[in-house]
Amino acid sequence: MTHDDGALFDLPDTPPASSTTKARGARKGAGTTAPSPNASAFPFAAPADVGDLLPADWAEALKPVEPVLHQLAESLGSDLDKGRQVLPEAHHILRAFTTPLARVRVVIVGQDPYPTAGHAVGLSFAVDPATRPIPRSLVNIYRELASDTGSAPPATGDLSGWAEQGVLLLNRVLTVRAGETASHRGIGWELVTDAAIGALVARGGPLVAILWGKDALRLKPLLGATPTVESVHPSPLSASRGFFGSRPFTRANELLAQQGADPIDWSHTAADTSGA
Repeated sequence: MTHDDGALFDLPDTPPASSTTKARGARKGAGTTAPSPNASAFPFAAPADVGDLLPADWAEALKPVEPVLHQLAESLGSDLDKGRQVLPEAHHILRAFTTPLARVRVVIVGQDPYPTAGHAVGLSFAVDPATRPIPRSLVNIYRELASDTGSAPPATGDLSGWAEQGVLLLNRVLTVRAGETASHRGIGWELVTDAAIGALVARGGPLVAILWGKDALRLKPLLGATPTVESVHPSPLSASRGFFGSRPFTRANELLAQQGADPIDWSHTAADTSGA
């Protein structure tokens, strides 16, 4: 079965083990496991300092989970040791955090990266501008964008224009094995993304969370009083059950306006190449 941003369906409600349990277990056993020779392929491998990898505010927010990032590099390196391909490319894994925390106004939570080589680019739901065909979940997002805002569907799957405006495109899990949906669920990424969401909530508004599907909705308890826009996942198997017609883009802008913030220009999906 093909895959669209984590799945063409909502992943099961109960994973085999909680992310916290697995991650703690991985760290506990790290002392008795030989280091992976390929861990260094990932920029967050020990002894990397998150301050050298991320904007200062994200680095401060994610400093408490720096040991988790180090262990994740070991886990991903172990996959490489076994001949497995890890997606996205290493330099894209933390890409969502290139937009400074202080500038984030909207967070859109995905599940995990596309497992097709060349598709995942580190921003939830987005693909490289050259990727064809555009993944079906993103096609459905564009269909709803056109219906909601009246803008023409974008020509490519590039969403970096949203990121430039302060939209955090955050997958719940930031890596995946090629061809294996949800293969890195529960290895520790949820601790990192929980910390990121917690930092946004602690910072305060203006902030709106767009939650599509069960995986995203599991974050709601962490969001406190943050306004949310919720629906089923935009995958082809669920979009007709409440995603289409949900108006997430205009609703998010209405919630931003209520907080005194400027709206997102949702029609501006691609990167700004004007140089301005």
